[in-house]
Amino acid sequence: MPPLRSFNNMEAVDGPASGPQTSEGSKLELRLYHSLSEPNGDTMVFYSGEYTAEELCVMAAKASGILPVYSSLFALASEDIKVWFPPNHIFRIDASTQPVLLYRIRFFFPNWFGQGDQMSHRCGLTRESVNTILDYSVIDYLFAQSRHDFVSGRIPIPLNLQMQEECLAMAVLDIMRISKERKWSLRQINEHVSYKSCIPIPFRCQIQQHNFVTRKRIRRKFYKFLRKISLCETDQRFLKLKYLMDMRNMEGVSGKETFRVRDPMGRSEGRNSYKFISVSGDAGIQWSLKDNEQWQPFCDFPEIVDITLKQASRGYILEESRIVTVTKQDSKVLEAEFPSLKEALSFVTLIDGYYRLAADAHHYFCKEVAPPTLLSNIENQCHGPITSEFAIHKLKKSGNVAGLYILRCSPKEFNKYFLTVCVDTAFGKDYKDCLIVRDKNYSLAGVQRQFESLKDLLSYYHENSLQSEGISIELHACCPPKPKEKSNLIIIRSHGSSALLTSPCMQRRNVSQMMFHKIKKEELTWGESLGQGSFTKIFKGKREEYIDCDSHQMDVLLKVLDHTHRNYSESLFEAASIMSQISHKHLILVYGICAVNKDNIMVQEYVKHGALDIYLKKNKNKSRVNISWKLEVAKQLGYAMNFLEDKRIVHGNICAKNILLTREGDAMTGLPPFIKLSDPGISITILPIEVRIDRIPWVAPECIGNPRNLSLESDKWSFGTTLWEIFSPGDLPLNSLEPSQKLQFYQDYLRLPAPKWSELAHLINQCMAYQYSLRPCFRAIIRDLNRLITSDYELLSDLPPSEIPSKDGFWSFVDMRKADDPTFFEERHLKFISVLGKGNFGSVELCRYDPLGDNTGDMIAVKKLQQSTTEHLRDFEREIKIVKSLHNDHIVKYKGVCYSLVDDGALKTRMRILNSILWGMGSQWSRRYVHRDLATRNVLVESDTCVKIGDFGLTKILPQDKEYYKVLDPGESPIFWYAPESLSESKFSRESDVWSFGVVLYELFTYSDRSRSPPMEYLRMIGYDKQGQIPFHMTEILKGNRLPLPQNCPREVSTVERTNSS
Repeated sequence: MPPLRSFNNMEAVDGPASGPQTSEGSKLELRLYHSLSEPNGDTMVFYSGEYTAEELCVMAAKASGILPVYSSLFALASEDIKVWFPPNHIFRIDASTQPVLLYRIRFFFPNWFGQGDQMSHRCGLTRESVNTILDYSVIDYLFAQSRHDFVSGRIPIPLNLQMQEECLAMAVLDIMRISKERKWSLRQINEHVSYKSCIPIPFRCQIQQHNFVTRKRIRRKFYKFLRKISLCETDQRFLKLKYLMDMRNMEGVSGKETFRVRDPMGRSEGRNSYKFISVSGDAGIQWSLKDNEQWQPFCDFPEIVDITLKQASRGYILEESRIVTVTKQDSKVLEAEFPSLKEALSFVTLIDGYYRLAADAHHYFCKEVAPPTLLSNIENQCHGPITSEFAIHKLKKSGNVAGLYILRCSPKEFNKYFLTVCVDTAFGKDYKDCLIVRDKNYSLAGVQRQFESLKDLLSYYHENSLQSEGISIELHACCPPKPKEKSNLIIIRSHGSSALLTSPCMQRRNVSQMMFHKIKKEELTWGESLGQGSFTKIFKGKREEYIDCDSHQMDVLLKVLDHTHRNYSESLFEAASIMSQISHKHLILVYGICAVNKDNIMVQEYVKHGALDIYLKKNKNKSRVNISWKLEVAKQLGYAMNFLEDKRIVHGNICAKNILLTREGDAMTGLPPFIKLSDPGISITILPIEVRIDRIPWVAPECIGNPRNLSLESDKWSFGTTLWEIFSPGDLPLNSLEPSQKLQFYQDYLRLPAPKWSELAHLINQCMAYQYSLRPCFRAIIRDLNRLITSDYELLSDLPPSEIPSKDGFWSFVDMRKADDPTFFEERHLKFISVLGKGNFGSVELCRYDPLGDNTGDMIAVKKLQQSTTEHLRDFEREIKIVKSLHNDHIVKYKGVCYSLVDDGALKTRMRILNSILWGMGSQWSRRYVHRDLATRNVLVESDTCVKIGDFGLTKILPQDKEYYKVLDPGESPIFWYAPESLSESKFSRESDVWSFGVVLYELFTYSDRSRSPPMEYLRMIGYDKQGQIPFHMTEILKGNRLPLPQNCPREVSTVERTNSS
């Protein structure tokens, strides 16, 4: 009978520079679980030379029949699968090495074998044209890999009775598959294959410990079941799929990787504290303090903005460990310390790979893990292995003019490329695919002329046309890859936003709609003049707002539109509207607009140190403003711009004078500077050409002749100019030139004087590329700024070596901003901004907790009691205790005697992601809490992908011996959200919370319309003429009635709503 699958030698490969074969001690073994020649596993052997991990993966893919489009799911692992190698890792084969590597599928996605809307799939041009994540070659490999892991015992599974039965069922499928492959009869199978060879080794050992009679009974029962199942007509593919599906559902089997890491914050405080980080295609990045605790979500892959990798140090002594910092869109960070570089790179490679598969196929976060082919593709403006359909679709969207082309890797063959070109024919536009073959050089298929690089080939054919089937093919302009563009390389997951049931109220708020807070003129007090802009006069002032007889004062900045430019008032309102509807810590906070008589005034937060350009001029010879200070300012601006880019919002006025310095920073204490980008002001789309020319070189070249060309790419040009401005001695670029000379500067495709720092000059030139499609996205800009930060920037610093602070100066602030939240808040540091609303027992105010007094503190929601009786204080303390104990991303976070601010306000103004509510409720239920007040007014939106449950004033904890709680004194209660048993018996449980969730669904799909609210609908059913207790009438009504079905409510949601409310 055959042993467990072994790896057979497949071929011996000499390296490129190898001579005769060396001793047996110098070789590299690459083991495959499945290949075209040996389905039961092969080994590729390399005796000399140098190979990148990516090159080895390509050779393994060819041997296994894996197409290029699927190769990004694979990676190389060490023999014990404890370390994964980044694609650019170089293996050098010499006498001292004998590594054994495994070629494995590393990236898994949920429900890849499902059907309908719940199936994860590759992006298609239409819903009907979506493709599966895996093809049959990959499924064959996944089966071989999964079977090997299962049978060898690598997958930890409990050996209880239920799991033993599942293992035997898996063995039945496996043996049936073997009989189909080898075309053996059941008798031959019985003679040659033992069922024990198809079950996990621990289970096999357990069976061996039984007596002979028991073992024989198990064997007889197994083959009896096998004979019965063998009567079913099926094929190998179905059996493999069934095997994989059953394995996926087994306890202990998952596609996630878990890392035990040290918490750098604990280490900096002199204690060793550890945590666990989990990464999977299903749940993104999660963390937990203990491996067996409930996982807390950190972020999904598209939310990641930045990943940095640095060497750990204790004092001035560098250590072997590495610190990885993952930053997401809301600027929250996850920091982990790994014991060595190889473990850190293994972690970063995993996240980097998932990001390319789930968000952007042409981006990488760290040069340390960047695939060499991807770097080459970016340099050559080449797409990955996208299909011809996506290439043609992109050409059509990009202008569809003759000579427009896309360079792309072949989806079916490695080392081959396609030029997909738009051509003119007698019948109209057509599209031709020209094959480029790479051997040692590059050449078009069927053409003898060869080129050393793709660039040389493209340059030649830009000057010389091709002929194909009587049609002239000319290359004029290339369409490079764009950030986050959809193609067959992107995998849409079953839980992703595209798969959610949506209603109009769940869509992203359209910031183009005019929305801002109106401020009364009487609330404003005018102070000193701070100067003037192009169309506004700027004053410092105060705003005094009276709320419930309480006075709240704050310093504000008043931007008054000049009376001579009143025709620009609508553009000023648009700028205020945009800034009022978005929130980011590096964007200025706009309070609203005061429009009285002829005055149009934008009211925004006051920033102490004013405009960055003036500050740079004043401090250009001071040691405070050194290289690291400027890099930190540039990176903060990059974060703000990336936030706007992700939301598809064009700013249109990026320059140093529009960047406000909130905090100067202190290099000796590690306190970084802090900037905020101001509003865009009057849009250049309505400004005369003279003003646009005057703003050269901040205004992008494509916007000078036609301001309607203003786009996200235009902001990247402006960022490049601003970056140059920040690192200049303070002089304005091109300030001495006449308007005609400025215009000529663009017409001649000139560049600003290059800084001496070559890497910085390269980044500026990338941002200021005259071909706007070549400008990098802001994630790439942030990544390149990180490389400047981690380079030898001290050599360029103004500080002498003796004064360079520990922990790389400003970069030590990374630890400071992640310090644990305080549990005690001083009221004097709370800066009132506005009232958010009122709950059952108190009001909620929007404040900034700003202990440094520089407007850099967190935005928080402060809940204040309306009454201060002993009973109310006791209930308030109980609510604090409950919220403090609930740690979940979908429950409002406790920050001491206040709550964390949820940026976008009440759910009734921005509804998203019902799943978040369920996650939050599940978290509190796991701790035996019953909320009792679940309603849209108590669910707050943090972002487009996360909502949080708040207001735990009525929450109760279930007794240990009961699954419900009886309230003796209901007091003021939200009875219209209550379940029948809560109304009649004051009984509350998890089930009563589920009822309330059904009412929340109703609110979502009625747009929280007051006229159709639950109270109004129930009172309408009861009758306005009825007297007496409303709870009694409600109980009677609910015996045969429910809330009406909302208009345009999806059938699936209405079914859930009705089920919950039953």
